[in-house]
Amino acid sequence: MATLQDIRDRISSVKNIHKITRAMEMVAAARLRRAEERIEELRPYADALRKMTRRASEAAESLPDLPILKERENVSSVGILLVTGDRGLAGPFNSQIMRAGNQRKSEVEREESANVLWYASGRRGVSSLEFRGEEVAGGFTGFTDRPQFADARRIADAITAAYIDEKVDRVEVIYNGYISAVNQEVRRETLLPLQQADVLGDEEEDEEENGGDSGSSESEDDHSRSLWIYEPGPEEILERLVPDYVEISIYRALLESTASEHGARMTAMRSASDNASELIDDLTLEANRQRQAEITQEIMEVVSGAEALQ
Repeated sequence: MATLQDIRDRISSVKNIHKITRAMEMVAAARLRRAEERIEELRPYADALRKMTRRASEAAESLPDLPILKERENVSSVGILLVTGDRGLAGPFNSQIMRAGNQRKSEVEREESANVLWYASGRRGVSSLEFRGEEVAGGFTGFTDRPQFADARRIADAITAAYIDEKVDRVEVIYNGYISAVNQEVRRETLLPLQQADVLGDEEEDEEENGGDSGSSESEDDHSRSLWIYEPGPEEILERLVPDYVEISIYRALLESTASEHGARMTAMRSASDNASELIDDLTLEANRQRQAEITQEIMEVVSGAEALQ
């Protein structure tokens, strides 16, 4: 049975942990607000670039003869980029990305008989892959708390070079999409080739642009598209937009992942602080009972001694 001093030592230890988790929660909350602002600032630009790329691809009579735009008939290797964090203590934030990546690998090997080439952003993703004996073609670390566009460009250059050199026939990215501080979802998107990327065939933006008028005919939609004049031609514009599209897609995934990480860490640290508070209350109650038992025992010893002297 634990002594009163042992209980008091444990209370002191739990109080120190509570201070740390509370401080980490506040830091994560402050960083989350900044990350949310960066996402809100990027989304209009990313959506506009996405829309422009889609329209240019639809207007082009043929896709430019670029290695990055060539679609492979036979897919023998798939590059998967896992976007994780550099640090832990964020609940299931990192583990669910690794779980989704392993599941996707099984699907690719089973359904397409293709190999998987791993890319990872964040120390947690790189270390987890290496621990499992996986070969990491590209590891990018040290910036997940506040990613910059230069970091996304570095990742995009490595992935694009692998696609052009035919090391991979398709590139996918798996990351935590930010919904709210307590809600993140794992998302998987295809980056390359452009023909399979999510940038093509997105109807929601067109509906919003048309004011949500579902009664507009196809001829009216074609007429609205015909008002777009491209100078230079859509093929040349598309040639310039595709690299930017890959970079901005990766940058958006990094920002979404950063906000998700801060939200997950804030939630995890809040839960840890609440648990520490409950544990402190339970230990304090146990210490009071232990102290009361010791006082009762001392009183009984005094009474017994007094009776023995009579």
